[in-house]
Amino acid sequence: MSESDSPDDIGTSPDSLDLSPREPSARQRRQRRPWLAMIVLLLVVAAGGLVLTKFLTSAIDYYCNVDEIGAKEGCEAGRRLRIQGIVDVGSVTDNATATEFSISFGGVSLPVVYEGEPGGIFKECIPVVVHGILRDGVFNGDRIEVKHSNEYEADNPDRIAGETDKGSECSL
Repeated sequence: MSESDSPDDIGTSPDSLDLSPREPSARQRRQRRPWLAMIVLLLVVAAGGLVLTKFLTSAIDYYCNVDEIGAKEGCEAGRRLRIQGIVDVGSVTDNATATEFSISFGGVSLPVVYEGEPGGIFKECIPVVVHGILRDGVFNGDRIEVKHSNEYEADNPDRIAGETDKGSECSL
């Protein structure tokens, strides 16, 4: 600072640095938009919606007895179902890739094709729940649940009333 400069003159000369805020140009404003963040957010929301939709549709397997097929709403052919019945005597056959058998409930019988070996305690004359899809009168199963305790009978007496007694064919 020279002797002729007074403190009031500092910063008013044309050579001084202007630190006041400036309006960004239109180009700078466009560049500040978070397009990448918006696209990522949109993809995350879409993926979440897809997963949620897939989860909810796979969770809606209608539970039907064999005699309710075609008679109860939700128990139609072509949709994913869980069907309860008792494995018929003499109906279980194994081939190289599938196990074929029939299940009955309420006087109605249904042929079942299960890809693979059911394993476990699967046998004739036991209550089973088969998960799959009914096509052309044959139930194509991909999962089998086998009754293995008396808890089911105690909790669901209306589901199995009269079905466990198959006469001389099946003695449970």
